[in-house]
This record gives sequence, C-alpha cells and structure tokens, in this order.
Amino acid sequence: MALTNSQYEAIMRGYERTRDTNRSLLTSRQEKVYREISGYEELADSVSTLSVAAAKMVLSGDDGALSRLRDSLKEISRKQKELLAGAGYPENYLEPVYDCPDCQDTGYTDGSGGRKEKCHCFRQQEISVLYDQSNIRETISRENFSTLSYDYHKGEDLIPFKAAVSASLNFVQKFKEDYHNLFFYGTVGTGKSFLSGCIANELIKRGYSVIYFSALNLFECLAYYSFDSKEKAKLHSFYEDIYGCDLLVIDDLGTETTNAFINSQLFACINERQLRRNATVISTNLNLEELQERYSDRIFSRLTSSFTFCKLTGADIRISML
Repeated sequence: MALTNSQYEAIMRGYERTRDTNRSLLTSRQEKVYREISGYEELADSVSTLSVAAAKMVLSGDDGALSRLRDSLKEISRKQKELLAGAGYPENYLEPVYDCPDCQDTGYTDGSGGRKEKCHCFRQQEISVLYDQSNIRETISRENFSTLSYDYHKGEDLIPFKAAVSASLNFVQKFKEDYHNLFFYGTVGTGKSFLSGCIANELIKRGYSVIYFSALNLFECLAYYSFDSKEKAKLHSFYEDIYGCDLLVIDDLGTETTNAFINSQLFACINERQLRRNATVISTNLNLEELQERYSDRIFSRLTSSFTFCKLTGADIRISML
C-alpha cells in the first residue's frame, strides 16, 4: 500500500522537527563548550580563517597550500579533542547529532545509480502508519528485554523459559548474518507474546523493518484486500510488505477461524518469506498435535523444518501479576 499525501507529509514534518531539535542541541553544546573551555572557540574560528587564506594562496599559484591546510586542520582537530577530553567531554561531543546517522534524519539514503531510496527508519514509520501498529510499538516499548523477569516461572517451568530467552537473544544478536525463524508454543500466559515483543522491539531499535500482527488481524487484512473489489488493487503492495519486511511477527496463531483460504495464505507467507530469507517469529497457544490437526501437512512440515521451536510451560503470568 502507498501512503497518502497527508501521511507522507506528516512523516516528513517529523523529520524536519527532528533535524531542528538536533541542530538546537548541537548549538547549545557549542555554546556550553565555548563558555567552559578556554581556547576552544578560537581554535574553531581559526578553521575558517586558515581556509580562506589557503584559497587565496591556491589562486595565486601556491600548489602546496592545500596540503599545508590539511595538516593545519588535523592539528586543530587534535587540539580540540584534547581540550574536550580534558574537560570530561567525549571526542565527538560537537559532531552533528542524528537520530538516524544512515540518512542524517532526512528519511532517504543514496541508492544504486544515484537514486534516492527510503531509509530503514522511514520504512518503519511507513509500516506503523499503514498498519496502525502504534499500539504495538507502545506495548513493546514497555515489554522488552530490559523488563524481562524470571520470577514468574518456577521449578521445571523455568528451564524452558530460560532456553526460550536464550534463543530470542541469539536470534537478535545474529539476525543480520544468520537467517532463522522462531516458533513459540505452549500454555496460555507463559511469555510467548512477551518474547516476540522483545525481539520486535530490539530489531526496530537496530533499524530493521518489523511488522507485528496478531494472526486474526493478519488474515482479516488479507481477506479484506483479496475479496473487497474496491481494495483489491492494494493486495500486491500488502503482499510485498508482509513478504519483504525484515521481520514478520505473527502472534496468537490459532485464534483465527481456519479454512482453505487461511491455510493457503499462511503457507504462501511462510514459503515466500523462506525463499527470500526473511525471518519470521510465530507464537501460539496450540500444542503440536493441535497445530498439525488445524493446518495442512505442508504447513506443519514447513514449520517443523524451518523454525526453531521453543515450548513454554507454567501458570498464566498475567493472573500471577494481579
């Protein structure tokens, strides 16, 4: 699907606000350093003075002017770093500030052939707008690895939970170089959705494109774009999004009404993402026998052959927290 003009403009205004905020932050840092560190401002001013002088020398035929300028600028930079370090500031304290260094908060990067391409940070905002995932973002900002606790799993239930946490951390750490998928299953309220959210949150922070759907919502969207004649034109774009994003999370598989359409769509999603080597995380309250009975043999075969299965057991954590 494509953004409307108003949605696109809203995202671009957000980038503009980010650049303004970061420019203001850099200016305040400069003013603070100039006040607190004697001689730093003079060194900064000398850069423009030396550059103008070198330009005049080059115009007058001095071939060595640029080389001497480069040496002088290196020395100035070295002295500035020493002054900053001596005052307890990091060396890069006065470098430009960006929320996304890859696109420098513009939303676009240089692609092949000199064409501009949407940055991963723009793509994630686009996903959030198109699929109304802001509520998911809010949830996973609270439920993440930093808030993870082992206190709610007791005895033998703690062992599989620790194994699932380890698998989740490994999934995130090796996401770029090691293609694999995760399948969380087990009893209700044992942390399956929580771990899915932890993974999604961490990868979003690292700049990957993540789409997070409950199974019910995913298949409702697929049915809507497939069968509504007015929306059918958007189906191809929707497929490209769910097949092409870096990570697709399907939460609560099994809560949807299963039929031939659902089976075909689920298989196509798993198969296409596997062919593209794009990772998928699935969670379900179904056990393996129920999973095999509910879905086609080829879906069950594809899941068991291409996903790492993590079983979680125990009491419902949400009840324990009341």
